[in-house]
Amino acid sequence: MAQTGYVETSFERDTRYLPDRITADGEPSGYAVEPGRYRLVVSRACPWAHRTVISRRLLGLEDALSMGICGPVHDEQSWTFDLDPGQVDPVLGIPLLKDAYEARPDGYKPGVTVPAIVEIATGQVVTNDFRQITEDFATKWSALHRNQAPDLYPEALRAEIDEVAQQIYEDVNNGVYRCGFAGEQGAYEQAYHRLFDRLDRVSERLEARRYLVGEHITEADIRLFTTLVRFDAVYHGHFKCNRSKLSEMPVLWAYARDLFQTPGFGDTVHFGQIKAHYYATHRDVNPTGVVPLGPDTSGWLTVHRREELGGSPFGEGTAPGPVVEDEAIPSDANPLVSS
Repeated sequence: MAQTGYVETSFERDTRYLPDRITADGEPSGYAVEPGRYRLVVSRACPWAHRTVISRRLLGLEDALSMGICGPVHDEQSWTFDLDPGQVDPVLGIPLLKDAYEARPDGYKPGVTVPAIVEIATGQVVTNDFRQITEDFATKWSALHRNQAPDLYPEALRAEIDEVAQQIYEDVNNGVYRCGFAGEQGAYEQAYHRLFDRLDRVSERLEARRYLVGEHITEADIRLFTTLVRFDAVYHGHFKCNRSKLSEMPVLWAYARDLFQTPGFGDTVHFGQIKAHYYATHRDVNPTGVVPLGPDTSGWLTVHRREELGGSPFGEGTAPGPVVEDEAIPSDANPLVSS
C-alpha cells in the first residue's frame, strides 16, 4: 500500500513499482525462484498486501517463502516491525522496511510500500508490485507449490480474469480510496457513484455464479475479497462509502462470507489491525485517532448457501492445511478463531 493523503481534487495512486520480477529461471533480472532466498513483508492491515498473504497460503508457499509482518500503524517514513521482539524483523534484522528499500543500489524513491519481497542475503527489496507478485506466485513459483494446490490463474481464463480484475481495481479496490481521500465534494461524489455502480454490476454477475470467473476461486476473487472484508469495518464510515454496508448488499455479503469461511481467506484476516491502521494512521481523515470498537464480526460465520450455485473452491485442487503456528490470527481479532 502506498503512502496516501488528501490531494486538491481526486485521489491518484502512485503506481511506480520496482520493475524487477522473481521468475522461475531468473530471467531477465537475475532473481530466480529459490526456497529460502526471499522474505515476503506484509501488513495484515493492508488490502494490497493481504492479497499476497492469501495467495501464499492457498498455494502452500509458507516453507519456501517466509513472511515478515509489519505493525498496522506507520509514520510518513516507513512501515515498521514493531510487532517483533525488540521491534526488529528476526530474519532481516531491520526495524524499518525502508531500510530494505534504501539498501537497493538504485536508491528507490517513490515510497515504502507493502507487500515487498526482500532478498535475505542482500537485504534489498526485489519487487513491490502487488499485482505482479500474486500472478507470479501462481505461475513462476509453481515448482514450489504444495501438492494439489489450486490453479489461481488458469491460462484459459486469464484474459477474463484480467478484464474483471481491472474493472474491480479501478472502481472498487482503488475506488474506496478515491472516496476517502477526495479533496473536494465533486471528486468524492464521482468516486462514490462509480464505486457503487461497479458493486451493483459485480453483484449482478454473482447472482447466478459462485465465483467471479470460472467454477473455482481465482485471482479475481482474491482481489475483490480484500476490499469487501474491510468494507463495513473501515470503508463504509471512515472513507464515506456509505450508500450501503456490505451486510446490506445480499449477494455480495453472501459471496464474501463464502470466501471468508473458505480456508486461506478468513483465517488471514485481522480485524483489529485493519481498523487500527486506517483510523489511527489517517489523521487527516480521522484527526482524533480514535479506533471504533465495532462492527460485530460474528455475522461473517452465518450461513451463506452459495454452494447451491455449484462450483468448488479449489477446482481440482484441495484446501490448504492448518495455518502456520506463528502466523495464526489471535482469537480476539477474528470470529473464525476459537478462544
